[in-house]
Amino acid sequence: MQLNRTLTRLLAAAGFTLALAPAAHALDIKLGHVLAPSHSWNKAAEGFAAEVKEKTAGRVNFILFPSGQLGNEKTMLEGLQIGSQGAAIIGSGSLQPLEPKFGVVELPYTWTSSAQAYKAYDGELGQALAKLAEKKNLMVISWWENGFRHVTNNRGPVNKPADLAGLKTRVTPDKMRLDTFTALGANPAPLAFGELYSALQQKVFDAQENPLSIIYTSSFFEVQKYLSLTGHVWGPANLIISKPVWNKLSAEDRKVVQAAADKWRDEQRKMITDGDQQFVEQLKAKGMQVNEVDKAAFAAAVAPVWKTYEPVYGAELMNLVQKYREAK
Repeated sequence: MQLNRTLTRLLAAAGFTLALAPAAHALDIKLGHVLAPSHSWNKAAEGFAAEVKEKTAGRVNFILFPSGQLGNEKTMLEGLQIGSQGAAIIGSGSLQPLEPKFGVVELPYTWTSSAQAYKAYDGELGQALAKLAEKKNLMVISWWENGFRHVTNNRGPVNKPADLAGLKTRVTPDKMRLDTFTALGANPAPLAFGELYSALQQKVFDAQENPLSIIYTSSFFEVQKYLSLTGHVWGPANLIISKPVWNKLSAEDRKVVQAAADKWRDEQRKMITDGDQQFVEQLKAKGMQVNEVDKAAFAAAVAPVWKTYEPVYGAELMNLVQKYREAK
């Protein structure tokens, strides 16, 4: 009887161990970003996570945290560097405090089309920047998209740079964007994205600049009247995995993650491209007044910014930018 009881306990223990085995080999990875669940970042991230989970048989499980649930981009980048956060979708310009050369993505009026930018970031320019990020413990897995940024405000239509004169404008917390809007004659100041809606609502700022998708999904039409299609910068974003977390993946699982990242990068870009005209119509329907601008005048006004930053980014990156700007 004692033998039977001992055998029963051993079998139960073995069964319990086996039941735990799959979970013990699973890797749960928190993936955060600051945008709304309705934004294309989150929709594509959902597809990416589902595909990775299925194709790794549950070994790799990305868990999504949209809307800044894991903190702002600065906080998330700090977590990614030490491995306390596994993954994130980050606006590429937010990497500047870690690596100033990432400011090259913010040079105003670099690209005339999204397709032109895709070639650069999927090519040598993206590879060069990814190497810089890896030195900071950040693995750039793929280049996603924010899209072209435009200006909204409550004072009146912006048709030419002079219309921005003295306008209190919220910009992203990086020197490049501050210098760009200073060159345009505005009165720019940085603010974390999560605080922007309330700041506009309370009239702390008169204006802000963001892609159409963010203007709509963040409901800025509720607190801004005029939308001017300045297209002053095309903003890339990065799907980043912490290097310590990336190193935990097997070679096989890394291939699955990379393939899914590339696939959903393309899907996310398509969402942005397909959605832009629709967003313009939806924003008009919400009461915003929309106008085109004299882009040549804006580009001329910010030309000195390029001269200022060329020494910061260096010949290698600047030559790559020019290579893709001139490509047909």
